[in-house]
Amino acid sequence: MSFFLIPERKFQKVQDISPELLTKMGVRLLILDVDNTIAPYKTLTLESSVTDWAERVRAAGVELTIVSNNKGRRPEIFAGLLGVPYIKRAGKPSPRGVREALRLAGVEPRDAALAGDQIYTDTIAANLAGVRMLLVEPIKFTNPFLAIRYFLELPFRHERRRKSFSAKELDQ
Repeated sequence: MSFFLIPERKFQKVQDISPELLTKMGVRLLILDVDNTIAPYKTLTLESSVTDWAERVRAAGVELTIVSNNKGRRPEIFAGLLGVPYIKRAGKPSPRGVREALRLAGVEPRDAALAGDQIYTDTIAANLAGVRMLLVEPIKFTNPFLAIRYFLELPFRHERRRKSFSAKELDQ
């Protein structure tokens, strides 16, 4: 297992991760973080663009699961809105929650990816679990602590692991 702080791919927002790209990558399970990945902190609704995107991803044959460190009801609420399973109190950067999602879906790590917004939790957990990491920009900064944390992640946010993708795939 590798301990990389560098994601495999970067996207402006989760909706930019196309079902076609996931299919090309061989992803059968996309694990989603909640806070600042699919919804801003402290909100209990999803933008229609996120729910529409999730429907397109599932229509392409990619399962979705939420894996969140959140201890409250947010993971359950968003899982209900999307109609997907969830794991809360995942303990990221530990890979425990990611591995549990893989086990429940019956998917090998090579066939999965995690979409999240943080290097020190999401990226480490994904890389320790052996799944691909698809980093998205945080939706909204809500407090100074998170802004500082994202600032400390900047060197890693500007890099991505080099994989055997074609030039066309890397341009997406």
